[in-house]
Amino acid sequence: MRLSRMAVAAALTGVASMPLATAASAQPIREEGVFEETFIVDDFCDVPGLTVQLDSTTEARFMLIPHGPDGLGYGLEHLEVTDVFTNLDNGNAVTGNQKFLSKDLRVTDNGDGTLTILGMNAANVVVYGPDGKAIARTPGQIRFEVLIDNGGTPADPSDDEQLEFLGIVKGPTGRTDDFCEAVVPVLLG
Repeated sequence: MRLSRMAVAAALTGVASMPLATAASAQPIREEGVFEETFIVDDFCDVPGLTVQLDSTTEARFMLIPHGPDGLGYGLEHLEVTDVFTNLDNGNAVTGNQKFLSKDLRVTDNGDGTLTILGMNAANVVVYGPDGKAIARTPGQIRFEVLIDNGGTPADPSDDEQLEFLGIVKGPTGRTDDFCEAVVPVLLG
C-alpha cells in the first residue's frame, strides 16, 4: 500500500463520516470531534504472520458554507490523524501523522436531483520510526469529482448521499513513498 492511497481513502471518507446536525441556512455549519479506534490487522502489508495493532486518533473539523444565489453548500474539512502501528510479537512500533485539508472547489446543481462536486485534498503524511526520525513521506494534493443525491433539497446537505466517486481529475502531486516498504523492516526489527 502506498501512503498516497491511504491518504486519499482517509480524506475521501472523512467528510462522509461527519454527521451534519442541521439543515443549511445563511450561516455556516460547523462540526468537530475526536475519534479513537483500535484495530488488529493480520498479515499486515501482506506479510504472512505479521499481526499489527493499529491505534488511530482522528481530530476533525468540518465547515459547510452556503454560496451563491442557490445557497449550495461548500465543504471545508481539516483532519489530523495519528496512527500507531505496533507489532504484537515484539512491540516494535512506528507512528504515522497525517494532516489533511479537503475542500469543495465547485458544486454544480445538475438539475436532476444530483450535485457534482469538484473537490481537492491536500495532505502531508509522515511516518516516524521508533527513534522519532521520518522513514516515509507523502505530501501533495489530488483533485476529484463525486456525484451526490441531494435528496430533493439542493441547499440542504442534511439529506445528501454520495452516489458515485467519479474519479481523479488531477492525479497526485509530490513525493509518494511506499508505506509497506518503509515500515515492515522496522516492525519486524
